[in-house]
Amino acid sequence: MKIPAQLLYSKDHEWVALDGDEATIGITDFAQGELGDIIFVEFPEPGTTFSQGEAFGTIEAVKTVSDLFLPLAGEITALNTSLEDAPEQVNTDPYGAGWIVKMKVSNLDGKQQLLDAAAYEAIIA
Repeated sequence: MKIPAQLLYSKDHEWVALDGDEATIGITDFAQGELGDIIFVEFPEPGTTFSQGEAFGTIEAVKTVSDLFLPLAGEITALNTSLEDAPEQVNTDPYGAGWIVKMKVSNLDGKQQLLDAAAYEAIIA
């Protein structure tokens, strides 16, 4: 199972790649493995603003549906629409082609509540 060191993680199993106040969000390799085969991703509308920890969509697998929680507060700026036709990318490449949304972070102080790779690994071990 991969846990890239350069990313931050939420206890809800989302990952965050930060570039200034721009963030790319997806679910972790652990989460996709627990969910099983992903068959559908429900996205928020671009331009929607969310609080840290707020549900922003759902991810549906063969055996369950799970809420997606935004690890940081901000505005959704882009959706990975390729997941509409190929949701399995979340399973095959969760940290690359399987990203879910991009956002403009409104409060970077929120990253203090996120986990580094070692801390995330400790909670899933």
